[in-house]
Amino acid sequence: MRSALPAPGTVLLLIDLQRAIDHPSWGVRNNPHAERQLARLLVRWRNQGWPVWHVRHDSTSPESHYRPGQPGHEFKPEFAPMPGEPVIPKQTNSAFIGTDLENRLRKGNHDRLVVAGVITNNSVETTVRMAGNLGFQTWIVADGCFTFARTDWNGTLRSAEDIHAMSLANLDSEYCIVTTTDALLGTSS
Repeated sequence: MRSALPAPGTVLLLIDLQRAIDHPSWGVRNNPHAERQLARLLVRWRNQGWPVWHVRHDSTSPESHYRPGQPGHEFKPEFAPMPGEPVIPKQTNSAFIGTDLENRLRKGNHDRLVVAGVITNNSVETTVRMAGNLGFQTWIVADGCFTFARTDWNGTLRSAEDIHAMSLANLDSEYCIVTTTDALLGTSS
């Protein structure tokens, strides 16, 4: 049985917190305070000396803002890795595909992950699904992720909040435990 909260020392896995995510072409996003929540988590993890790992998207698409060499490829300044914090470069929507993430976790005896970042229904969801399938105890931080509005298969525009909520619902209990920053920190904002 999974515990409601991760144990101290759980890996904080931050997904794709790069400048590219702020480009206006993404459109309307939800959770405008996600960065503030992520900063709170990062401070706690670093102050405690717990592992903080960063996933960086290295797009191979010529038009992507996430492509190496583009200004958007750089980490957002407030989430730049500190010395000793691993960076996992990826080229797909999963931090486990084509990377050494699983090997690093297993070698370090890390079996618990707290995942946050962007995009909820893309790289975050895919990474969390794989983490759960690979047997890692995983938590996703609902207020530490965000996504964007998009049109569904039937042509109906869905809000970023609806997409975010559905993505979390798809993951909760089967692949991970959905939690909040306050719950993880034992505080209220």
